[in-house]
Amino acid sequence: MSVVGVVGGGQLARMMIPAAINLGIDLKVFGETDVASAHLAVTQVGDYADFTQLARFAKGVDVLTFDHEHVPLEHLRALQEQGTTVFPPPQALALTQDKTVMRSALEELDVPQPLWAVIDDADDDAVSHVGNFPCIAKLPVGGYDGKGVRVVTQWSEIEDWLEKGPVLLEELVEFTRELAQLGARRPSGQWQAWPVVETRQQGGVCAQVISPAEGLNPSQASLANSLAENIADTYGVVGVLAVELFEKPSGDIVVNELAMRPHNSGHIFTEQSDTSQFEQHLRAVTDTALGSTRLRDNTGIMINLFGSAEFSTWQQCAGDFPSVKFHSYQKPSRPGRKAGHLALTGPTTAETLSEALAAEEAYKGAHS
Repeated sequence: MSVVGVVGGGQLARMMIPAAINLGIDLKVFGETDVASAHLAVTQVGDYADFTQLARFAKGVDVLTFDHEHVPLEHLRALQEQGTTVFPPPQALALTQDKTVMRSALEELDVPQPLWAVIDDADDDAVSHVGNFPCIAKLPVGGYDGKGVRVVTQWSEIEDWLEKGPVLLEELVEFTRELAQLGARRPSGQWQAWPVVETRQQGGVCAQVISPAEGLNPSQASLANSLAENIADTYGVVGVLAVELFEKPSGDIVVNELAMRPHNSGHIFTEQSDTSQFEQHLRAVTDTALGSTRLRDNTGIMINLFGSAEFSTWQQCAGDFPSVKFHSYQKPSRPGRKAGHLALTGPTTAETLSEALAAEEAYKGAHS
């Protein structure tokens, strides 16, 4: 039996558990607390930034993978030197830990992306590299779900960030919608991608996913897939890779962000695809033949639930929506936190989205 260790006890690790059971994989999770979202599989609790604790966890697994991208790279390199298999490897994770490293890497691959520059102080010449104000400012390390990102119109709006270190500036891209290309790669190089999905944001955080993205022409779909596969091959990604994209009014697509793990935009594939992203990730990191990414239904809709996702609340409205799947991450309630999601598949986008939104409203009404 393969033993897969997951660093981080969040919802992504939690949703790997059913896939691991079905595959006959022994899943072990290094959680931050014993009440982590993935507490059912937590075998060690502690601080992943402490190398001694991380190394102790790694000794009991065949391969180490991740619920998030925050494990210090020097720890992972040291584990590799000691013989631990780490997927995705540190050289790949480096692109997700530091956005300036990602931008440089994508530039080397000639991947279409926003204009960008790294600044250490208020430099009017630097802003000219990304067009002009307004532009996007990002903290190179640590930002996610809208945190560490600001639309800025003048230097004073990021003075607090510049006092702490370099800031990444990016062109404010005019786009018609946001997309995501997900795929998975195994060590042998086999690559398998799902169709491109559309992501809809609220307050800089993904609120809805429509799968597949409507109106995408074959050349756009082919480009998105080839970009993702090229990144995965070049940097030796093993596991699921998510490439977040902007679609411009011209139809051109540019890369916004990367994630090297299962991703919020891929949750719908649990219901819609022959192979969920969680099963595919485990297949990839254990170097098992990848599963089919065929879609079982024409349309899939995923809607994030923020703040809380309580089964007792869903029970009050579940009878009206027998086809909607409810997922709770069993996280403590907190405003704005992704606490769960709803998923529904169907024949058309319009009717499936309408029913999913009605289910969301019913849940909110029952919760209030």
